[in-house]
Amino acid sequence: MAHNHSHSCNDESHDHDHDHGVPEDVGYRDNLHARIDRANVVALNAEEPGKGPEVIKPWDQRLDEDTYLESDADDQMIIRIPFTGAVKLRALLLKAGPSDQTPAKVALFPNVEHLDFSDISDMKPVQEFTVPQGREVGEYHVMPAKFPNVTSITLFFPASQGADTTRVYYVGFLGQWSERKFEPVVAVYESKPNLADHDKIQGLNKNWSAPGT
Repeated sequence: MAHNHSHSCNDESHDHDHDHGVPEDVGYRDNLHARIDRANVVALNAEEPGKGPEVIKPWDQRLDEDTYLESDADDQMIIRIPFTGAVKLRALLLKAGPSDQTPAKVALFPNVEHLDFSDISDMKPVQEFTVPQGREVGEYHVMPAKFPNVTSITLFFPASQGADTTRVYYVGFLGQWSERKFEPVVAVYESKPNLADHDKIQGLNKNWSAPGT
């Protein structure tokens, strides 16, 4: 049965509104699974870093617990997920755990290309959620005004809820996708100026000539 948790927090970057037991139709409405560049998903401090893309599962595999990411040296982990276009993000979908292997929090950093453990602790997340223990998929609604044009999202799990490692089974997103449009830059270079191609500059002597002529 779906149920909601709402907690107030003085820091606007800490938003703990989330749903569990996401209804089936929510999984298909604005689900961004097909818009994730899975091949380039990167996991840092994962026991098997190459499994990063494997937790980006289709909605119908969201409850699968055979494939997961588990932290390695300690209970911290970073997952960077690029999109194939620009995304107006609405929610993060997350299944983690079990029990004390559940991350205590998840911090979101949009559009940060290179972020590792050496500098992430000095950065304030755009939004952060407390993660409750449970076997369902949690839906964490972001503040849309802070995620209007997301091309990649970095998730930071700073600690578990008591275990030596953190485990994540499923990561997904809800939102609106649009194709990235790049304006071509056209530059024309002249190997040698041709005075006949340029307007005459007023005030110059009509007999003026280019150097070397």
